[in-house]
Amino acid sequence: MKHAAFAAAIAPALLLLAACGRTEPVGDMPSQEELAAAANAAAANAVASRQDAAEEVESRNYVNVERGFSITLPEGWTRDKGASSADGIVAQDPGAGADIRVFWQKNDGDQTLQQIVEAISNGAEGVDGDYIGENEYRGTANDGEGNNVAVRLVKQADGGIVTATFVYPEMLSEQYQGIADRTLTSLRVFAPKAAAQEEAPAANAAAPQ
Repeated sequence: MKHAAFAAAIAPALLLLAACGRTEPVGDMPSQEELAAAANAAAANAVASRQDAAEEVESRNYVNVERGFSITLPEGWTRDKGASSADGIVAQDPGAGADIRVFWQKNDGDQTLQQIVEAISNGAEGVDGDYIGENEYRGTANDGEGNNVAVRLVKQADGGIVTATFVYPEMLSEQYQGIADRTLTSLRVFAPKAAAQEEAPAANAAAPQ
């Protein structure tokens, strides 16, 4: 009787162990070809994800070789092709009422940067900014219509002016202030294509033979 009771007691445990040790039929295991196909698919997805990320970064980087400047747009913003031109770009945050405009303009009157800043600040409210050397200005203002404006102007060596303005609703200042600062900081100015081509022969001529 003791043996019968002992057997009855351990029977559930033995069944559990048997279930744990049971292996699936070989026929249910994936074949080597299936495993290889799954690995190839995973690798292809990883490559595609990296390509998508690279394309996204590339689409955010705007470079205008002809006018000599570049800027990195905020993530998720779309370019307004209708408002953009050979002289610059307009991009917007869809549905949020914020935009950035970066354009080159010829400085026909050879105005100083201070004169240009005074002209574009006319009519704006709460204008505040600083000159960084003789060829750069960064500031903020309010357009009087409920929008804050962050601006950066850079004067090129040939006198041309690159102006970047980041406009966003005043009520969303906390959300956009940091984005505006980072975006304007990403602005880079370099020699326009025509000027660079003119400088190359001169540099070659000046080089010792």
